[in-house]
Amino acid sequence: MSDPLRAIEPAAAAEPEAYWTGWLIFYVRAMAVIWMIKGLYHWALICGFGDEYSSAFELASVPWQAATIFFAVIDLVAAVGLWLAAAWGGVVWLTAAISMATVEFLFPQIYGGRIIVIASQLLAIGGYFTLAILAARERPE
Repeated sequence: MSDPLRAIEPAAAAEPEAYWTGWLIFYVRAMAVIWMIKGLYHWALICGFGDEYSSAFELASVPWQAATIFFAVIDLVAAVGLWLAAAWGGVVWLTAAISMATVEFLFPQIYGGRIIVIASQLLAIGGYFTLAILAARERPE
């Protein structure tokens, strides 16, 4: 005879422990916090916070202005999507990370071509893909 209370348990209780999925969620939330800070940093540059001159943004080159506005918007959108662990958040985040690495590598005149930024973006992407693959392997088919 089956217990009627057992019939209404959540489906998650029947699933095996999702170790790597938990780490993936933790990772994307940590990336969300970092990307939120990055996006707010770009907005601070646009608004002139922390600069000696209030018109530093207006005096910058047009490519620097365009890249800064792009990253100010896309980083915050990616942060929200990552925090929600939504599929579109990962896509927007990957677009932002690849874009930053590309701008640093192919257009060093904009942000200076810092190799540490390129390496950190590629490591973040690699970490995401590693955890995503491990999390996908632990799900039953």
